[in-house]
Amino acid sequence: RRPRVRLDPIISGGGQERGLRSGTLAPPLVIGFGEAARIAKEEMEYDTKRISALSKKLSDGLLSMEHTTLNGSPEFHYPGCVNVSFAYVEGESLLMALKDIALSSGSACTSASLEPSYVLRALGSSDESAHSSIRFGIGRFTTDAEIDYVLKAVQERVAFLRELSPLWELVQEGIDLNTIEWSGH
Repeated sequence: RRPRVRLDPIISGGGQERGLRSGTLAPPLVIGFGEAARIAKEEMEYDTKRISALSKKLSDGLLSMEHTTLNGSPEFHYPGCVNVSFAYVEGESLLMALKDIALSSGSACTSASLEPSYVLRALGSSDESAHSSIRFGIGRFTTDAEIDYVLKAVQERVAFLRELSPLWELVQEGIDLNTIEWSGH
């Protein structure tokens, strides 16, 4: 009854919600929200199957590229999120190359940071793999054609960026990068 912390209302006016919120709820919005929830529940099974199929198509297409790794469990994951690492490609560079596609780098928890994702590292990814990861989102309005477009664009731009990479050139020559002794400048 007597909070220890005094909270000021966001909007001044009537005393609804113990003085924390003013205004009367709009019945049309309440009814609309209820109807949206009913429709979402009704279509949930269909949407989940459809999104899962699109997720599999995207994952399979991306993993068909060499030196590409799925981050996380292939079985126990949210199908609307596909996180993949592209070895020898910097994630931020790939994001810029794919600026016409809505993507993120790393994990959602660290997307605003340039540090390697602590989430991906906890899942067993190396710093290099975490830096080369891209997160794809799939929703109920995503189409097959959009997945096809993304796959084509990613394959083209990853190939282009790898061609610019001196590390990729060494790998193509069969040199194991782990055996190279790098000198500091």
